[in-house]
Parts: sequence; C-alpha cells; structure tokens
Amino acid sequence: MKTFPDPSGSGVEQKLSVTNTSGLDVPVKKQDLIKLIDSLEHHEQVKFRFIELVYVDEEKIKKVNQEYLEKTYITDIITFRYDEDFSNRNIEGTLFCCSPRITEQSYEVGTPEITEFYRIFIHGLLHLAGYDDQTEEQKSAMTERENHYLQELNLPF
Repeated sequence: MKTFPDPSGSGVEQKLSVTNTSGLDVPVKKQDLIKLIDSLEHHEQVKFRFIELVYVDEEKIKKVNQEYLEKTYITDIITFRYDEDFSNRNIEGTLFCCSPRITEQSYEVGTPEITEFYRIFIHGLLHLAGYDDQTEEQKSAMTERENHYLQELNLPF
C-alpha cells in the first residue's frame, strides 16, 4: 500500500488524507490537491472539513459500487458524503478513485493521464459541494467547472 505522508509537526489539522491501494503510481501531488480544495472552497463558497482520497484497483471499485450503490460495473470514481451540514460549511467525504480506469479513460478521451487524475478528483469535490451530473445540462456544468480548476493548475484538457 502506498500512502502520501502528511508533513509532521506542522501544527495544522490536515483536511486531506490520500491513500493508494491500487498498486499503481498516481501522477498527482498532494500540494496540488490541496490547492484544488482551497480553490473550490473559494469559488464554490463551501468549506471542506475532511476529504479522504483513496485510489483503488478495479476489483475494489466494483465491490464498493455493488455493495453501496447496487451497480455491477467498474467506474472511475465513487463519492460518499458523510456530514449532514447542508450549509456546505463542514463537508466531509471519501472519494474512491479507480486508478486503472482513470488511466484507461485518459487514453479513450485523448487527454494526458495527469489531467484525467486531477479532473476526477475535481469531479468528486464538486459532487461533495452539491453538483450533480444526472442530466446533460448538469454534466456540461460540471465539465465547465472541472476545466476551470484544471486551468488553474495549468493542465491541458
């Protein structure tokens, strides 16, 4: 299992925990993930208390999908929000991201792998912030927001 270490002795409560059980290297930097969280907080007028980001393999994402959502397929991300603070000032949640699926998807859509990994993370944060993607209009709105945040990291999309 690969885990991103948190800086010790910082005296600051960490709002992001990143764990990688997928067996694959993921091309993200924790400091960039934190920048994205901060940017979403600012632009979306929300506050994240704690985000758990877990990179998993295809078997695990399928198991989570089946157990909690009663679906039997592999997906790129499953987002769970735990808090019940509807003011969006204390958001807590877990993002299960399927590393192999994200890599495969980057080839399918023709974007750099690193961009797709960050896009999926942003997508999960937007879900936690209240965005939905059930309709074409909602999907378009989410894609627009994802592109905005990718642009802030100077990533191609």
